[in-house]
Amino acid sequence: MKKEVCFCLLARLVEFLIQSAQDLQVSPIVKYSALSLFADRFYPSLTGEGTKDAKSWLLQPLRESNLQLFALVAIWISSKIHDSPSLSVKSFKSLADNIIKEQHFTTKDFLEAELVLMEVLKFEIGMKSIPFRFFEDLLLKFSEVARVGKQLSLEACMDIMDLVYEKGKISSFNCSSHHLAASIVVAAYAITVPLQQSEFPILLWVKFVTSCKEEDIVVTVKNILMYVFEA
Repeated sequence: MKKEVCFCLLARLVEFLIQSAQDLQVSPIVKYSALSLFADRFYPSLTGEGTKDAKSWLLQPLRESNLQLFALVAIWISSKIHDSPSLSVKSFKSLADNIIKEQHFTTKDFLEAELVLMEVLKFEIGMKSIPFRFFEDLLLKFSEVARVGKQLSLEACMDIMDLVYEKGKISSFNCSSHHLAASIVVAAYAITVPLQQSEFPILLWVKFVTSCKEEDIVVTVKNILMYVFEA
């Protein structure tokens, strides 16, 4: 599988996952946990030698419809972690029946896909360090220290996060979740806060709160804004 083809396919799968999360009306933490499981960890392990020794028919051959199933399973696992009660497998199967056209998956297939995904991830599914948790916390703190903080919405940060995922650029940042979250907040501030109200030293404040290097945040913010204005 060529690298450029992998990025193109990943972009479609991320868009599929985000749309599925919207159709299922899951919470943001469930969506971003699923994106972390699928796009950051599961999919990259399959584009090299990850499927060389795979025995499951879901991985050999590696069809796009099978990967769509894994995207849904990532949401399902995330729902189990964060929701009480979690979404049922029936709700995922019903959605799959409507939106996956190339193949029909049974409930048993969902259960097998869950096991395969967990095995590929070596059963490591911790979600404490995803960027969403950090920029959600940063926004709360920002609203407490500055009046203009109330103009910076969680939705704006999530829109930027979705766009970066859809463009397949998350891995290109090669930075910590704290760093990426800080950069997303600064980028959202630059985009959404009117110029005449943007006197708050957001960059210095984020640097102080996160201990990230100012020059590194600036580079990441510039890249994020480039992707946003390309969209």
